Amino acid sequence: MKKIDDKYEVVIIGSGMGGLACGLMLAMEGKSVCILEKNAQIGGTLQTFKRDGGKFDTGVHYVGGLEEGQPLYPYFKYLDIFKDVDIMKLDENGYDIITFAGDDNQYPHAQGYDNFKNQLLQFFPDEEANLDRYIHDIKELCKKFALYNIYDLPEKSNELEYMYTGASEKINSYTSNEKLQKVLAGSNLLYAGEENKTPFYVHALIINSYMMSAYKFHKGGSQISRSLNYSIKDRGGNIVRNAEVTSINHNERTVESVTLADGRTIKGDIFISNVHPSETIKLMDQSLMRKSYTSRIASLENTVSVFTLYLVLKPETVKYVNSNFYNFSQEKVWGLTDYKLDDWGKDIAIFYLPDEKKPEYAGVITVMAYMKMDEVQPWIETYNTTLQVSDRSESYQDFKERKAQILLKRLENYMPGINKHIKSYHTSTPLTQRDYLNTTDGSLYGISRDHNFPLKSQINTRTKMKNMFFTGQNIILHGVLGATISSVVTCTEILGRDYLLKKIKSVL
Repeated sequence: MKKIDDKYEVVIIGSGMGGLACGLMLAMEGKSVCILEKNAQIGGTLQTFKRDGGKFDTGVHYVGGLEEGQPLYPYFKYLDIFKDVDIMKLDENGYDIITFAGDDNQYPHAQGYDNFKNQLLQFFPDEEANLDRYIHDIKELCKKFALYNIYDLPEKSNELEYMYTGASEKINSYTSNEKLQKVLAGSNLLYAGEENKTPFYVHALIINSYMMSAYKFHKGGSQISRSLNYSIKDRGGNIVRNAEVTSINHNERTVESVTLADGRTIKGDIFISNVHPSETIKLMDQSLMRKSYTSRIASLENTVSVFTLYLVLKPETVKYVNSNFYNFSQEKVWGLTDYKLDDWGKDIAIFYLPDEKKPEYAGVITVMAYMKMDEVQPWIETYNTTLQVSDRSESYQDFKERKAQILLKRLENYMPGINKHIKSYHTSTPLTQRDYLNTTDGSLYGISRDHNFPLKSQINTRTKMKNMFFTGQNIILHGVLGATISSVVTCTEILGRDYLLKKIKSVL
């Protein structure tokens, strides 16, 4: 059992990107930091796992904005992550490829604003002016969001006014070409896009970062968490695994300590939760908190979950493709989160990773399809974590196998002959997301944003406890970029905005 001191200046619940980044920034300021992770592996969606010789990412399949002058670069530079990660740039002419059944064209999303436009003009030669407007508006919108571009911070930022525009409506306003509308929205699995709900700013912030640059982590996203782990420990921080927080102990205004599943209690001056807000307040005494606040947190809607098929390929059988693929069974790209059971698995995302020994070949392929938590309802009361191992029933294994076969058949239609090159396959469900990432409903990206009611899904990093803060994907935006920015926002509340931003800028 790892030794934990009785008290720290900062206690952080959860070791996802937000929690780790907060931990390091505060440790860099000389604060004593303890990060508590309920599972054996740190990192949240940064985690990787191995099966049958193949190494897979659980969530971070690629990142954007990683080059100098781009959104993620200054934060990675400040946290000194670059020295520990092996990055590989995706195809500049098509980091994402959008395809449709019955249409042999492969529509690219390319890196570089001009290149993004020029690659699409090969398929839509009459749309130059419309694509120019689309790209211009995305660039301008991204300038309005504080900390997205630390190089040129807006003097005044009223982000709320840009949150009332819907993504599908805005995208469609640029062109009457229905195919181009679908191509521009075709990677919306990156944010679990919903036609009459998802705000345009979510689309813009994410797509803009990839237009700038798109990279994979050659050895998996866990390189990021490993780097942060080492840096935190080098500064005296303590990261404790298999340490599930079962209660947050507080009075009406102040958190005093947390209690772990094994009975240990850790006191702190400052507490940060990298866990979903609704899961966090479940650990608290809600009778000591305003009912309007706890009710709003509890009623937050979450994005859909996912079923993932992990393929280990036979050596030197499938050429590595340096792009990600979004394939649709029909012309529909919105509304896929609300699928009918008979239609499940017809729309998929495909991600390759190269073989480490023979990088011209693919070592593994990951296939993802939306899945509602309702589909795994029969096993909802079973849990499978490091501390709570459950051998789920044979019916659950049968369920996973049926779903795997649907995706294997779907993949074979899209990539004829692929099945004979598969060495083994493995699966995860919404329950896996819930158990290992501690996300409500196993959601892919945490809180669902709604342009019709933008205030409803806005969570302040400050909680109703004066010494407790939220961080992570639910605060600003999901993904590595969103979680990193949220960690900076959290730490500005503790260290002071001008002070911290000046320090981050000093490394550029």
